[in-house]
Amino acid sequence: MLIKLGSKGGDVKSLQEKLGLSVDGSFGPATEKAVKEWQSKNGLTVDGVITSANTSWEKMFFIVKESVVIPASEFKLEALKGHLPDSVIAQIPDTAAKFNITNVLRLSHFLAQCGHESGGFKAVSENLNYGSEGLLGTFKSDFDTNHNKVLEANEKLKANTLSRNPEAIANFVYANQNGNGNEASGDGWKYRGRGYIQCTGRLNYLGFSKFIGEDCVTNPDLVSTKYPMASAAWFFDKNNLWKICDLGSTDDVVTKVTKKINGGVNGLLDRQEKFDKFWKILK
Repeated sequence: MLIKLGSKGGDVKSLQEKLGLSVDGSFGPATEKAVKEWQSKNGLTVDGVITSANTSWEKMFFIVKESVVIPASEFKLEALKGHLPDSVIAQIPDTAAKFNITNVLRLSHFLAQCGHESGGFKAVSENLNYGSEGLLGTFKSDFDTNHNKVLEANEKLKANTLSRNPEAIANFVYANQNGNGNEASGDGWKYRGRGYIQCTGRLNYLGFSKFIGEDCVTNPDLVSTKYPMASAAWFFDKNNLWKICDLGSTDDVVTKVTKKINGGVNGLLDRQEKFDKFWKILK
């Protein structure tokens, strides 16, 4: 969670409503000023930024963090304390039982990939707050409507129009794929990436809903609030990644798992370091 000057979307609307401001979903100077005043009154760092990292979001919306009980498990979960949040550790036994995490090797690969993809188990919803340059770099093929691998002026103009508007970005780049409707349907935003390994697209939400027995199509936020780990394990299980995990604990195996998740090797060094850490702790 990170909202600051220039941010747009539903979270900004919720913030503005809470502060009694005009609700337009755009974090401008007036919203920043109101945030700073609220931070000052509540004894927080006055930086105009709302984030879970400084507990401002939790205080704003009265989110109370409760103590977490870690269930009994065949895995050495107590050894993970201090390396993972207790709330994450507590999800492991049930997730392992439901999604075929049957040995330490599989669990180590799974935690390493989830840890990297979620920025240390902090991000449970996709950050789509891109500027035009970042948009064209990340989603180039979506803007290349002429399919000539060269971005024309009108295609770049579309990116400028969408810049720093996460909802509009999602609706454009995820339109007409993975069971989503067109750009105007709003499906791109509704079924944006959620969970520790981003569950994206209506078809994936539908598939996960059928498995878990709860309607995440109607209420997609369940994936980020209730099932961030389960949705990630469903992805591993659905795509038979456990077969690759079972190949061993080498960097080569981590690379193979990474390619299945990322489509490339982005962040490979961090994924390898995380795997080595969890493997050493749990084996």
